[in-house]
Amino acid sequence: MNSFTVLGPVLLMWSCRVKANVTRMTTEGDYEDSTSDASTFDYGTAVSMCEKAANRNFRSWFLPTVYSIICFLALLGNFLVILTYLYFKRLKTMTDIFLLNLAVADLLFALSLPFWAASVMTTWPLGQFPCKSMHAIYKISFFSGMFLLTCISVDRYYSITKAVSAHRCRSSAIQYGRVSSMITWVMAVVFSLPEIIYSGINNNNTCVAFTHAHEDLRVSMLVSQMILGFVLPALVMGFCYSCIIKTLVQARNFEKNKALKVIFAVVSVFLVSQLPYNVVMGLSTKNTTHCDYENLLLYAMDVTRGIAFLRCCVNPFLYAFIGVKFRNDLLKLLKDLGCISQRHVIYACGKRKSSAGFETETTTSFSP
Repeated sequence: MNSFTVLGPVLLMWSCRVKANVTRMTTEGDYEDSTSDASTFDYGTAVSMCEKAANRNFRSWFLPTVYSIICFLALLGNFLVILTYLYFKRLKTMTDIFLLNLAVADLLFALSLPFWAASVMTTWPLGQFPCKSMHAIYKISFFSGMFLLTCISVDRYYSITKAVSAHRCRSSAIQYGRVSSMITWVMAVVFSLPEIIYSGINNNNTCVAFTHAHEDLRVSMLVSQMILGFVLPALVMGFCYSCIIKTLVQARNFEKNKALKVIFAVVSVFLVSQLPYNVVMGLSTKNTTHCDYENLLLYAMDVTRGIAFLRCCVNPFLYAFIGVKFRNDLLKLLKDLGCISQRHVIYACGKRKSSAGFETETTTSFSP
């Protein structure tokens, strides 16, 4: 038996093991699995994987904390909006219809946040259907919320800049509002279908919007979300509020400055909450090989996503509670529920008197 006969099988087994390790390093997407074999070899040609442990530790406490706060505030605020509208049967204008549907959309989104927090902290234990349901609720409520905000701005535009025409259509405003809201929900469901269909549990037992097999579709959906869920509403809202500001500036009314402040608050909250998140999403669609940049992008995505989700708890205060009539109705509701006394209601309702120019049935959102 010569030396080749002895060393041959050993060399063959060693080369197969090296090939298996290198293949595993270059094919698996989860960096944890690839780094687990790092102690078995040291090759200069091996490609080092990007370490993301620090990012996972950050999001394991940051996102659940933010989601919990948003969930509590959104449930409280939107529940009060829905309860006030239903208790006083206050659906008298198109804006009232849109605000009620917006509160429903934000409430549904808030109910899904505990599942989002659980999916961040651990692997997904609930199965395929709850995973798809979580992503479906999020995407439908996202699109419907953005579309409803757009509808509110369009209604404000016609009510203020086209006051005569809006007054003529006042009798059929409720019907128009219901039809528009129904169309909004249908559009939200249609635009959410790709994510509803392709969401599921990934190889590492996490619930994701698009599995590894549909990575190319994920980029397309991110671009579509940015266009339909941010760019288009921003353009419509920018045009409507610009025309509204021009009309209010020309109006001779001492309350116009308060109405302008409300408009600036609406636009500012929309931009501050949605613009950073959409910019980061746009950056995430580009492939990168720089580990530091990739980790920085993941941190930015977590932070801006939390800021973007704040809209569901800010909307009730910005669009509903800021109106004098709605605020007075809320105080009366709290009095009927025994939360406050009659003296507080009289004091709060008499503290500010409504303005004839802006406290009308068609200016709910901009009532100072």
